[in-house]
Amino acid sequence: MIWQKILLALFVGTGLGIILNLTGNQAIAGSIKLIGTAFVSAIKMIIVPLIFVSLVCGMTAMTDLSRMGRIGIKTVAFYLGTTAFAIIIGLLFGTLLQPGAGLNLTAAVTEAVPTGQSFGETVLGIIPVNPVAAAANGNVLQIIFFAIAFGLATNLAGDRGTPVRDLFEALNSVVISLAELVISAAPYGVFALMAWVAGTYGMDVLLPMSKVIFAVYIGCILHAVLVYGSLVAIIARLNPIRFFQGILEPQMVAFTSTSSSGTLPVTMAANSKNLGVDNKIASFTLPLGATINMDGTALYQGVTALFVAQAYGVDLTMGNHITIVLTATLASIGTAGVPGGGLIMLSLVLTSVGLPLEGIAIIAGIDRILDMARTTLNVTGDCACTVLIAKSEDELNLDTYNTPHAL
Repeated sequence: MIWQKILLALFVGTGLGIILNLTGNQAIAGSIKLIGTAFVSAIKMIIVPLIFVSLVCGMTAMTDLSRMGRIGIKTVAFYLGTTAFAIIIGLLFGTLLQPGAGLNLTAAVTEAVPTGQSFGETVLGIIPVNPVAAAANGNVLQIIFFAIAFGLATNLAGDRGTPVRDLFEALNSVVISLAELVISAAPYGVFALMAWVAGTYGMDVLLPMSKVIFAVYIGCILHAVLVYGSLVAIIARLNPIRFFQGILEPQMVAFTSTSSSGTLPVTMAANSKNLGVDNKIASFTLPLGATINMDGTALYQGVTALFVAQAYGVDLTMGNHITIVLTATLASIGTAGVPGGGLIMLSLVLTSVGLPLEGIAIIAGIDRILDMARTTLNVTGDCACTVLIAKSEDELNLDTYNTPHAL
């Protein structure tokens, strides 16, 4: 099974990386990363065609416009609601663990700090002036907007749009086959990326910032189990253990690649083959989730914002906490599902409550480690939403869902 190979690669790569770090051979770890970089590049290669083609197919498969609108409202409501809950969990753990207490930072840090667009600019930027340029630049929000509009127009064309629907169904089959080909190389990519992470960072970065790392990781685990697990069990009335078992593959790829968009091919395959979600639903909710569902990133904002406040001795009011929740939730819509996207979002959150942006340079040292956890939670949320929507729309094959994935 591919997930077993990925899991083995994860542990072997981590072990090798630690050995390379302890023996002073970080350069070798950097060389091994080339294999992982090639794997990530191959995944990025299919992101744009996969998102565009799958979304158009998802839209054309839903000829009932009222149903299409209903699914869209459910999906966005789920993503924004759970994102707000995630940031609250992050603030809770940041308050309880006090990761920045006692650091007493006052000196300015000169490293460059990433900047981001305002929420209003992000919303206006969704409409692509040039769809081809949007695809070339990898602007996922614009690609999604154009794909939805194109699919809707195809439906409105009636019978004259049938050849277009047939074409995109054929293209979808080809793109999925290409994605499966890329996924088959996942164990090698995971091995190389983990060897690089462990070989480069070792314990030098992990130990001093262990409280921040612990808070983000335990928060992500609890959010996945308590929030997603409860929603699957109570709302969908499905076995949550079976749910988590079925998404092991995308979780592991997300953990090592730190890219929600990059994990999309694996996520779509797992939802279809392991959980029994109809492609009409998955083709709509998953590409959308890879862009606007950033629960892990939002939780990370809560922990790191409080870390910066505590490190610089800034007392935050209840109003500041509410501002953080709102800003992180809304800003998640425009956060790219790629490695490092959370740092840009963090700059918006810190600015919203007047915290020093210099704190980002400190977080940047361990951002890759944190990114692994938050991306895994993001992808888990995408899958949970997809299963819930599919169940509510009677588009979930219960026989497939309840059949244990071979171990």
